[in-house]
Amino acid sequence: MGEFDIIARHFAPLSQGEAGAFGLTDDAAVMSIDAGQQMVVTSDCLVAGVHFLANDPPETIARKVLGVNLSDLAAMGARSRAYTLATAWPTPVDESWIAGFAAGLKAAQADWQVTLIGGDTVGTDGPLILTVTAFGEVEEGAALTRAGAKPGDDLYVSGTLGDAALGLLSLSGELGALTGDHAAYLIDRYRCPQPRVTLGPQLQGLASSAIDISDGLIADLGHITGVSGVSATIETPNLPLSAAARRVVEENPDHLATVLTGGDDYELLFTAPPALRDDISALPAQTTRIGTINDKRDTTPITLLDADGSAHAMPRRRGYQHF
Repeated sequence: MGEFDIIARHFAPLSQGEAGAFGLTDDAAVMSIDAGQQMVVTSDCLVAGVHFLANDPPETIARKVLGVNLSDLAAMGARSRAYTLATAWPTPVDESWIAGFAAGLKAAQADWQVTLIGGDTVGTDGPLILTVTAFGEVEEGAALTRAGAKPGDDLYVSGTLGDAALGLLSLSGELGALTGDHAAYLIDRYRCPQPRVTLGPQLQGLASSAIDISDGLIADLGHITGVSGVSATIETPNLPLSAAARRVVEENPDHLATVLTGGDDYELLFTAPPALRDDISALPAQTTRIGTINDKRDTTPITLLDADGSAHAMPRRRGYQHF
């Protein structure tokens, strides 16, 4: 049983009665807080050895645990406001490590304009566990969800793809003789995601659906197609790659599968009507049109195409799964 099966079977029924919970099918919940305003709430738990390497610097772990939550808010089109932090520290506690972690949070708060407002601190005999609950705001009815994609919509992604997954491979020594600058860039993208906190709110009124890429492009697009009841086509030559990722793929084309399925990029994947192409092109952030949304196809919810229009083989592994 996968994580989404567990959520759908055991926990989604507990959300009935709260429309803004979306049946637990989205990145965050939306709750009315004032006339014309809604609160957006999301929570993520990161575990050492699962979501980050246990020997990663504490400053980068801090940026990651906060950034991944703010990315969920951005995917809903929300403006980030504040967060709580619950920590389970391995005993005995290393205070110098915690000081570095706090310094990382301070720098991230300044970059992303959010404030810590509460939480909990406990000890554990197990691995380090960090849980952030983040709060954002959106105008009533303006929140982006995974459910609005329509046949004919364009499919977009922000930034570049595959960097974080390739960065993890570099840290594991699996990319061979990658140059120092390229390796450093990919590793930084893995350790320090950059949530699109400015772009997300700018997509209100433009995007018909949105999600952030945490589990991999194909896996997260699958959430949009599933909830929206559509299918999608990805044009693989249009996938935006950094100079470092492009070099890796050119040297080993098998790593195109890493770009398609690797997680942790925390870029925004969204859909929009073709009539809005000029508006999206005018946005300050880098966005790339990588495909289209089609009518639902039960057997092939996602199709990959090569430059000549022929079908590209679907990777065996579609993305990250917790179970």
